[in-house]
Amino acid sequence: MFRRAPSPRPPGWALLLVLGPLLWAGCAGDYVARTRGVRQAYEQENYPRALEELSSLEKEGNAKDTLLVLLDKGMVLHAAGRWEESIQVLAEADRMSAELDAISLTEEAGALLSSERQRAYRGEDFEKLMITVLQALNYAQLGKDEDALVEVRRVNERLEKMIVDEKKPYEQLAIARYLGGVLYEDQREWDSAYIDYAKALELAPDLGPLAEPLLRLAKRTGREDLYAQLLERFPDVPHEPLSPQEGQVVVVVEAGLAPEKESANQHYQESVELITVPVYVDRGRTPAARVRVESASALAVTVTSLDEVAKVHLNDRVGRMLAKQIAGAVLKAGVSAGVGAATKSKELGYLTFLLLNLANKPDLRSWLSLPAEFQLARFRLPPGPHTIEVEFRGRLTTQQVEVKPGRVALVVMRRYY
Repeated sequence: MFRRAPSPRPPGWALLLVLGPLLWAGCAGDYVARTRGVRQAYEQENYPRALEELSSLEKEGNAKDTLLVLLDKGMVLHAAGRWEESIQVLAEADRMSAELDAISLTEEAGALLSSERQRAYRGEDFEKLMITVLQALNYAQLGKDEDALVEVRRVNERLEKMIVDEKKPYEQLAIARYLGGVLYEDQREWDSAYIDYAKALELAPDLGPLAEPLLRLAKRTGREDLYAQLLERFPDVPHEPLSPQEGQVVVVVEAGLAPEKESANQHYQESVELITVPVYVDRGRTPAARVRVESASALAVTVTSLDEVAKVHLNDRVGRMLAKQIAGAVLKAGVSAGVGAATKSKELGYLTFLLLNLANKPDLRSWLSLPAEFQLARFRLPPGPHTIEVEFRGRLTTQQVEVKPGRVALVVMRRYY
């Protein structure tokens, strides 16, 4: 008795067996899609539900998205005013980000053949800096000025390393420098406060009324020439010395929604679309918040726009990203030629090339719970309890603050759209 030999499987079957995991990795596990409910709850200020959904994601244990889960969780806790918990979670995110920067060659090679989504998310440069900025704000809200200043200095040192050592076209963050000025002023370190405020003004020339402490401290620290220049530049900003029975409040409004990544097409040869890269797009205009304290009212001033910072940081990476994608295209062409030669089928080789490029999706993950802007307003007030009102897009939010003589109180409020 003769057994019929099993019919040979078509060559494409083996190809799909090999490429299947790559294709699945390219389209499965989309963190942005899976966290849509988290963002909806967060932006509606339903923080318990947002944290519950993030906890479910943690239990799933997708190592490629662990950092993003920590970043979002830390931001939700920060927005909810749970400062201690936010500090703990963001500290863990900071440690993980540093570990992921030492990415393995195996993971990098896998990304060349398939997709950047194959890699654990490491965070954009500005996102790593934002961890430290949020930590400074967390500590400041707990009245821990020294710890907050440590975080501010870390932001500046990290940026200095990126700018000087890594030759990246970045600049210092005005929000970090202005926050440093506030913290130093609260500790009565007038010279250090002036230096940080001056650097913030250099980075954000349109500070307007927020330049008040610069004028006051320039005069107090004997910088007469600089005081004269500032007075000419800001002739309408009152800056009388504080009386012994005055305190200050600086309100930080974390306004709007951070930009989101989308795919942008780059053509390689003969108008064949082979290379795609992520680009940041804004998620709507962010208006200035109106801040009131009793009879005093002011429009908050944008000190740092993350819309702008994110684009600068990502654009710097695009050149390196394109070089890597071209290397990946060359590698895929080699694999495809090998398949065509082994199967004696040019068609199958071409199909291999198409399938490999189909799997090559840009990484569109990002820390979407960040604000679009850091807006600030400041007031002089008599000691005692006061109610801060923030109006943003027609919605009014209030928060209580205790003002002490000679001190600078910091109030942080998150507003969305």
